[in-house]
Amino acid sequence: MKPPTRFLSAALGLGIAAVTAAAATLPAAAADARAAEATGTASTTESIARYEGSKEDSAATKRFFEAVVKSVAEKRAANPGARLVTVRYNASSAPSFRGQIASSTAIWNGSVSNVRLQEVTGAADFTYREGNDPRGSYASTNMHGRGFIFLDYRQNQQYDSTRVTSHETGHVLGLYDNYRGPCSELMSGGGPGTSCRNAYPNAAERARVNQLWVNGFAKALEKAGATLGTAKNG
Repeated sequence: MKPPTRFLSAALGLGIAAVTAAAATLPAAAADARAAEATGTASTTESIARYEGSKEDSAATKRFFEAVVKSVAEKRAANPGARLVTVRYNASSAPSFRGQIASSTAIWNGSVSNVRLQEVTGAADFTYREGNDPRGSYASTNMHGRGFIFLDYRQNQQYDSTRVTSHETGHVLGLYDNYRGPCSELMSGGGPGTSCRNAYPNAAERARVNQLWVNGFAKALEKAGATLGTAKNG
């Protein structure tokens, strides 16, 4: 997904994300059973490729980013000096992917030191969802100020499911797509093909997140503006 065209106002913070290691592929039988119950249209390699990097994809990512930023900012307003930022997520609407979400969370929490992802059962900064969608997996909002990550059944059968989840969660931390990157780059997503199973951010991605969030929320806000400006012009 493409970066937002501009950063939110100085009143807001930045989205954050995820952590956990282990890999699990969504069992085909389980995915097919849930797919049969879902009402969405199944994705194809072609339909996913049309969506990734499109204007619609960029707009959805921007809305997701802003929704998570606003949610985190509101919770952080009472404690702006804290050095570690926590972003809370609810995975109850993606039961088929609990293992992958836990692995993604562990991966990110073990890779960066200035932000932490925490699972909750109630109100959260963003949620995970699952189903069939011709767009594949993506980050967006419900248009009511709540961000969510959607995990597509078929794409998660075609590609390494933990990589897909960890990649989408990376958008919460402020990382953006680079489909031309190598398999070693998490945010290259499906660019390297279905054989790529790497679910870990590389050194540059880890450093980027840590630099963005160093010294807590106030610095994250300041550096996010510069980072997004660079991404937009790059």
